[in-house]
Amino acid sequence: MFKIDNPKNNTKNVVHAFFLALAITIAEPSTILPLMVNHFTESVIIVGIFASLLRGGAVVVQLYAAFHAQAYKQVMPYFRKVFFFRFLSWLLVGVSIFFLGDSNKPLTLFFIGVGLFFFSFMAGFGAIYFKELQAKLFSKKYRGKTMANRQVAGSIASIISGGIAGYVLSVYEAPMNYAYLFMISSLLMAIGFAIFVTIEEPVKENISIKEKSFKLFVQNAVTLLKSDQRLKKQIIVILLGYSYFLAMPFVILNANDSFTLTGWMLGGFITLQMIGSIIGSTFLWRKIHDYEKMLTLSLLFMIIAFVIALFAESFYSYALIFLLFGVAFDGFKISDMNLVIEIAPEDKRPVYAALQVNITSLGLFFPILGGVILTFIKSYTFIYMLTIGLLVLSLYLSLKLKNIKHA
Repeated sequence: MFKIDNPKNNTKNVVHAFFLALAITIAEPSTILPLMVNHFTESVIIVGIFASLLRGGAVVVQLYAAFHAQAYKQVMPYFRKVFFFRFLSWLLVGVSIFFLGDSNKPLTLFFIGVGLFFFSFMAGFGAIYFKELQAKLFSKKYRGKTMANRQVAGSIASIISGGIAGYVLSVYEAPMNYAYLFMISSLLMAIGFAIFVTIEEPVKENISIKEKSFKLFVQNAVTLLKSDQRLKKQIIVILLGYSYFLAMPFVILNANDSFTLTGWMLGGFITLQMIGSIIGSTFLWRKIHDYEKMLTLSLLFMIIAFVIALFAESFYSYALIFLLFGVAFDGFKISDMNLVIEIAPEDKRPVYAALQVNITSLGLFFPILGGVILTFIKSYTFIYMLTIGLLVLSLYLSLKLKNIKHA
């Protein structure tokens, strides 16, 4: 008989987060990824594009995934396929750099982009399945704890990964150091995937009957969105919150212009960001079950980080920025997921999740806009100020979410 809040499922949930973070930290979009792409091109627009590819590929399939998932009694069989293709996509990045490298930089960039896009693309399906699983496996209070535990485990793994990345980047020359990191991390990622798929999943009886066509499904989803004021306002707040992506990938490039950035410094920034994540999840986020409040606090930490970035010139000031990033990102991620789960009817949960994720994920393409702005205006100060302004607006609107009733 299925047991909700099963500690075994919690353990597998946390272990998966550990190995996934151990793997993907080496392409962290605020540190290593911009420098890796910058090795193959000097265009900040392309740097922005690749920062978006890592997460933005999921946008195009969210609604389609929900169209099918609403009728699934169990999602784990489909999750296994997602994990397999994510592993292959991540491995492709490392293999491409290893065999092509500097011999043909445009072609290397192309295959890196293909790998990152499909890694993110498959995450579009995975995001819907993941939210469905979390809602089925854990109660509201326990879910907040297990997500905080995931964040702590992921942060510890990222600290380890940051140290390894710092070592590899210092010992080996670019671009081979990036190739080694991606190929090794793909194997670590596979371990986490293999453990997660053994989670015991209950059969869901309260499911929706799938529409006859995807077009009809989209029409119904749009009608649902128009009728639920809370969902609409929540989506606006979170989309504005994603404006941190306008400037975040370029903070490390600004640091690189301010002082000589060594491999160990880069690894140190990753470590500090993960320490911030641990501090936030251990002492703050795991104790807050009011997800509107969690979202507001996360936005506040982001704003403080970018205010510091306006005046940052030393290693220590950037260290504080990445520490605050770590605190803020985890709270934003946990609140983002739980807010939509809390307001969604059980049978329409995949649809609600897809609507929110699909629309707010447009913010994952903000790095491209940030790159365009930097190309023409050439001012980090301007892009930081723009980001702060949008985050302040998101913060203001988040304070009003509590009073909005949902359908």
